[in-house]
Amino acid sequence: MTRKLVIVESPAKAKTLGKIMGRPYTIKASMGHVRDLPTKILGIDVNNGFEPRYAVLPNKKAVVKEIKQAAAAAAEIYLATDPDREGEAISWHLIHAADLEEASVRRVVFHEITEEAIKAAFHHPRNIDMNLVNAQQARRVLDRLVGYKISPLLWKKVQRGLSAGRVQSVALRMIVEREQEILNFVPQEYWTIDAQLAKASPDGKAPSFKARLAAVKGERQKLQLDNENESKRTASALKDSRLFVSQIKKKRLTRTPPPPFITSTLQQEAWRKLRFTGQRTMAIAQQLYEGLPIGEEGEAGLITYMRTDSTRVAESAVAEARDFITQKFGPEFLPPHARQFTRKAKGAQEAHEAIRPTRMWREPDAVKPYLNSEQARLYRLIWERMIASQLANALFDTTSVDIEARTADHGATYILKAAGSVPHFLGFLVLYSEGKDDADSEEQEGKAKLPPLTEGEELRLLDLLTEQHFTEPPPRYNEATLVKTLEENGIGRPSTYAPIIATLRRRGYVQAKEGRFYPLDLGTTVNGVLVAHFPTIVDTKFTAQMEEDLDEIGRGKQDWVGVVREFYTPFEETLRKASVEMVRLREPDEPTDQSCPNCTRPMVIRSGRFGKFLACTGYPKCKTTANLGEKPGQPRDARKGRRRPWGKKKGARSARKPRKT
Repeated sequence: MTRKLVIVESPAKAKTLGKIMGRPYTIKASMGHVRDLPTKILGIDVNNGFEPRYAVLPNKKAVVKEIKQAAAAAAEIYLATDPDREGEAISWHLIHAADLEEASVRRVVFHEITEEAIKAAFHHPRNIDMNLVNAQQARRVLDRLVGYKISPLLWKKVQRGLSAGRVQSVALRMIVEREQEILNFVPQEYWTIDAQLAKASPDGKAPSFKARLAAVKGERQKLQLDNENESKRTASALKDSRLFVSQIKKKRLTRTPPPPFITSTLQQEAWRKLRFTGQRTMAIAQQLYEGLPIGEEGEAGLITYMRTDSTRVAESAVAEARDFITQKFGPEFLPPHARQFTRKAKGAQEAHEAIRPTRMWREPDAVKPYLNSEQARLYRLIWERMIASQLANALFDTTSVDIEARTADHGATYILKAAGSVPHFLGFLVLYSEGKDDADSEEQEGKAKLPPLTEGEELRLLDLLTEQHFTEPPPRYNEATLVKTLEENGIGRPSTYAPIIATLRRRGYVQAKEGRFYPLDLGTTVNGVLVAHFPTIVDTKFTAQMEEDLDEIGRGKQDWVGVVREFYTPFEETLRKASVEMVRLREPDEPTDQSCPNCTRPMVIRSGRFGKFLACTGYPKCKTTANLGEKPGQPRDARKGRRRPWGKKKGARSARKPRKT
């Protein structure tokens, strides 16, 4: 039997493919990238067309050897890595790392691991798409140039171990500047007046409702009460007024369901509803995509590819969803025409599909016994979002009422407003309701109901509530809002959102408290250096334009070397100036009332890589330091944040424990 070799990235994907494809095929996993730029040198010849100097990763040499041996025994070789730039680049690197004959290698692409999709892919193999490879190469080269050229300057001028990334630095700037907005924010006082009203009824048992003071009749601008005296004066006038319904407006509002998930919206919703970080979301989605054992069904890929910026859904999947809706919910929940969603954002790759279940009839409750808790929760979220996207619209009957308060002295006439909404038809809301962020001000329909009212009728005032408020600063970013803002500004692409945030946290630039991102001192300092000396690198518009250029390379409309050269020429000049002008930026020393026990000079508080500490002002002659709250006189063990006794060297073994032989 002719042997056919298929190479994928992960063992889980290999296992699922092996079950589907059968005996003629040998499935091998590359375990991700097998080649990359070297770690200890730049690895890019900037004087020779920015030629990258790739090397097989040390931990992948055994994998490459195994693939070579399998390829030597195979008549046909298929590269079935993921259907995006990164996957295309992995396939290209495999050819060169394993010395595969390009003539015998074919590339296959599928967006879901199902028998139908895989058979279709193998019936239509193609060559490596060098446009996609070059787009990935350009991104890798740009990121390496920025990281390797700027990071050493940060090491010299701030502290060792820091990194600057082409995209991560923009995200850091957003977080730091949001914090500055909050710190500089000056709250403004304002007051509101709410009236509890009811219809005039003989028995006094008419249902009450709330209306808010909104304006003075005849004045265009909204009424604004800036202080307590003004609010009390207005409330006093309202107590002595007569209230009449002046205008009633009724209309039916339609709410359409949100589209199926793309990478960014999945990460946002998984944070809102499940409190999953972006990294956690993508790791679980990868497991669902690559396949899991589902009872007698065996290994099955449960969702389509999870790195996508397209909301397009295959016609067959839409038809299956509509059939499911008809049988499970009834024909009244099926819209007359199938919905097709189209991304309007720049760079969206419509050849991809949205994230959806591979089978609509594979309901969450049916697969729940075979998944762990996190997998089951994320699968349910994806499944419900997809089915809801093809359900009927939700309909609400809304009523808005204007009420005139005519004062006793025939002075100003105040306008109060009340609004109510009741569901007429829930539609997609019977299954799914989209989560909201802090900034979303959309009213939640169905929360209030007004009694039947007629224009001209008089109302009774039951109570008045005056309340003091203060304007609030913009909220700090959380996982959902940061990803949303990155996407809106064109920063990064589907595969980069989670790594960006993870890198900022790992480097100690930001921390998360109660789900919110706070910049740490180190992050603020690094951002200050980058903004001062590399303003282009941390400019959102410049970074977004670079992402568009990478997309153009992927479409074959730009040369990748030209794009890199256009970036590097001015960047090199900026580097030269920065290396001359940059001074060490650190927080000023804080004086203390303590003296050094060794040289009697004053001790000060300084900031270092591991936080603030006490240090002698006689440095470098006197190197006495101590942790805050401790008496100086013993050296600090910076690695563990504690003092090390005099005379004991770093790494010295304890005398109590004998050395093992």
